[in-house]
Amino acid sequence: MNTEHDWITTPVTAELLRGALDVERTERGVLPHRLPARARAQNTDGQLAMAESQTAGVRLAFRTRATAVELDTLPTKRSYVGAPPRPHGVYDLIVDGRRAGQGSVTDGNVVVVDMMAGTAELRPGRPGTVRFTGLPDGEKGIEIWLPHNETTELIALRTDAPVEPARAPGRKVWLHHGSSISHGSDAASPTGIWPALAASLGGVELINLGLAGSALLDPFTARTLRDTAADLISVKIGINLVNADLMRLRAFGPAVHGFLDTIREGHPTAPLLVVSPILCPIHEDTPGPCAPDFSGLGDGRLRFVAMGDPAERASGKLTLGVIRDELSRIVRQRAADDPNLYYLDGRDLYGEADSAELPLPDELHPDAATHRRIGERFARLAFGADGPFAVGEAAAR
Repeated sequence: MNTEHDWITTPVTAELLRGALDVERTERGVLPHRLPARARAQNTDGQLAMAESQTAGVRLAFRTRATAVELDTLPTKRSYVGAPPRPHGVYDLIVDGRRAGQGSVTDGNVVVVDMMAGTAELRPGRPGTVRFTGLPDGEKGIEIWLPHNETTELIALRTDAPVEPARAPGRKVWLHHGSSISHGSDAASPTGIWPALAASLGGVELINLGLAGSALLDPFTARTLRDTAADLISVKIGINLVNADLMRLRAFGPAVHGFLDTIREGHPTAPLLVVSPILCPIHEDTPGPCAPDFSGLGDGRLRFVAMGDPAERASGKLTLGVIRDELSRIVRQRAADDPNLYYLDGRDLYGEADSAELPLPDELHPDAATHRRIGERFARLAFGADGPFAVGEAAAR
């Protein structure tokens, strides 16, 4: 701990957190979760357990006159056998709506994942501190966006002036669910993931339920969306179902209906936007499963390949093309009785021309520049004057 300031320690509580649906108390402090305890209890998948505990869209929000802030955390990072080292997670400091600093905690636990063997080993580490100094004088609103790609146990918040929870923002709440692309994939920082960018441009408060590898139409996820207070809701469906090779067309349609039915139980009239997958060339016409390709590691690149056979579509295997057709059909059918249900083709966010200009580096996940493009386009298409999430406007389908 830096001793140059007269520090005040403020307990980290749920009142200081936004974007988390549950806060678990630990021996050291608190652990934010993006799925509630009841949903976590019904989950048996380690990938989802890791994804929901990573703090995509979760931020501390408070008001203070402090010019210096320190946050002690215990991150849990990931390392993949045979793959290049992953960069440390980034903390974004936002002061009165503008990014004013970034930092990282280089210590922490590490989960070593062997994708070929299907194993994961936890190597315990120690806590670390991210600090921000030289902040402007006077009362201000501060947000510290936690790393989108690390589990982050919060241990202590220190400032050189008192802290109070941020006032209610008075903005509409946008609840979004999707895959690793919505979770943040290879974005450079937590405010750089496309839902965070779109929320900022749209002037809304984000709850991000992007769950890497885990947008799989799980009933407990649908119930979480149903039970979470929100004004605007979007669900991005498709890529994980293909690359996990999880279900066939026969199961997919009823599962989508059931997912939407459950959301509507809690939000019968809220604008609900169904978003199909962005362009992903390896899976447009080729089913999953998807597997890592280590052959490019000589140039520092891990890539993914589709392992299915296009001929298997005839037996009901899913591709992105099949999923887009089915989602479009389902939304058209349901919209006859649900005037607040909308559909967005993901290729309007990232399509053929974008792929030529900004190809997916690992064949599956967008990089930082592509996150920005997707976020800007979503903001225009969803929050613009003619979009389904337009504020104070009659939204057009």
